[in-house]
Amino acid sequence: MKNGHSAVRQLHYTPALGAAYGVEVLSFARLREMDRTGARTRPQRPDFHVLALVASGRGVHEADFETFPLREGSVVWIRPGMVHRWSDVDGVDGPLLLFQPGFPPDLGTASAQDPSAPASWTLEPQARPLALLAADHLRREHEAAVQAPHLASPALLSHLLAALILRVLPARPAGPAGGGPRHRDVFHRYRAAVEEHFTRWHHVADYTPVTGCDRRTLTRATRAAAGIGAKEFLDQRILLEAKRLLAHTDLPVGRIAHRLGFADAANFTTFFQRGTGRPPSRWRSTGTVPT
Repeated sequence: MKNGHSAVRQLHYTPALGAAYGVEVLSFARLREMDRTGARTRPQRPDFHVLALVASGRGVHEADFETFPLREGSVVWIRPGMVHRWSDVDGVDGPLLLFQPGFPPDLGTASAQDPSAPASWTLEPQARPLALLAADHLRREHEAAVQAPHLASPALLSHLLAALILRVLPARPAGPAGGGPRHRDVFHRYRAAVEEHFTRWHHVADYTPVTGCDRRTLTRATRAAAGIGAKEFLDQRILLEAKRLLAHTDLPVGRIAHRLGFADAANFTTFFQRGTGRPPSRWRSTGTVPT
């Protein structure tokens, strides 16, 4: 693992020797065993997915300025780029999986692909044993692949991971304004384009060529799928990244403004204050920052 700024570790996917299949199956117990110095309690930003199921115990987890209590049935899904920390998992048990983006097949579900989806939720009691069974099946196949490479099947591991994801995904909430397949498809294209270009493109009109949709269509689709307009969706994504940089780096405000595509610090400050009610320097000194 390579470290970035001293306040937040930039974690890169580095599977154990002999386990380079795009997924690695661990547990909270194994995490504690590997992490004798308590690095898990400090902010970290992985470039891979982390999916965990709490089978027993209680603890606390933080992700992107939200605190989540952990208990039996809790699911944690840290997507690439999120800043998180295992605040207290000393008494928590359950499977913990690391996997690379693109390793599971396309599931065709919004929650599976959405970088802004919830970082934690609780499974219904009836679903918990099924989820743990799916995780254990994946674990056994992964162990077999490591111990007997001739049995290894990345495709099998990929589909078992997909089955687990489908089992643990929260029930899809009804959209605020409904929206059929056409709206969902447009929104998925817009969301993917925003994730790729938000540090340079700050206007909804910037996204019309790459999505093939006009501003009105993007706004209707985003409102149907996310409950907010296309411009607000874009602004929220920029604002989240600004908070991450302010909270977890010591970059000057001007450098952050440049990194996020603003012409100057004054424009960035106006944007940030409009979104949070505080200028960046004040938010940095008084905002919710994990320690």
